[in-house]
Amino acid sequence: MEELTYPIRINRYLAKRNFCSRREADVLIEKGIVTINGRKAVLGDRVNENDVVEVDTKVKDSVKKYEYFAYYKPIGVITHSPSEGQKSIQQMTDIASDVFPVGRLDIASHGLIILTNDGRITEKLLHPEFDHQKEYYVTVNKRVNNQFLKHMRRGIQLEDFLTKECEVEKMDNDFMFRIVLTEGKKHQIRRMCTALGYEVLDLKRVRIMNIVMKKMRPGQKRKIAGEELNIFLKKLNLC
Repeated sequence: MEELTYPIRINRYLAKRNFCSRREADVLIEKGIVTINGRKAVLGDRVNENDVVEVDTKVKDSVKKYEYFAYYKPIGVITHSPSEGQKSIQQMTDIASDVFPVGRLDIASHGLIILTNDGRITEKLLHPEFDHQKEYYVTVNKRVNNQFLKHMRRGIQLEDFLTKECEVEKMDNDFMFRIVLTEGKKHQIRRMCTALGYEVLDLKRVRIMNIVMKKMRPGQKRKIAGEELNIFLKKLNLC
């Protein structure tokens, strides 16, 4: 568990202790079910190292029931903030209003994205320091050769950063390769290919950590539960 620097705001304390997200912590504080040394906490309170912080989880409906879904985002669907005439994941699915996509997958790409109402997982899943794997199948406009694979594996200097070393291998189709990233800069795979003189024709994400898309169809979602969910949350240090 991360070392905390005290004093620390109460909402950040609860988030760092993996109890809930900061926004959800504010809701619990406003409901009056969070105490510091027996006193009801208020928004903006700070916690010291030896303080006793408690949350009354027995209060009905006080703690959100978290849900997690694997969703196959189709090409042409926007992950976040659609412009006029564009369609977002929320508009294309029957998810609850508090369920949101974690991370992004650009409009021209398709494949797996995690949907959840658990704000705790966003930073833990997306921040490159945690080295969580994301796997993609990529089709390009030229044959994949050994020189291409070598450069992709060892990292490529783009305009603003050097990509991390990663796992890359050619697939049965000479124009396709599989790549596993532990970071996710904007349009990273497309930019890596462009730097080597290749154009991406199709980009599909098939796995995020232990969550695999399996035989899902575009626009389809499935609930993540049971052992699959347990492994996922353990890898994020949330259980």
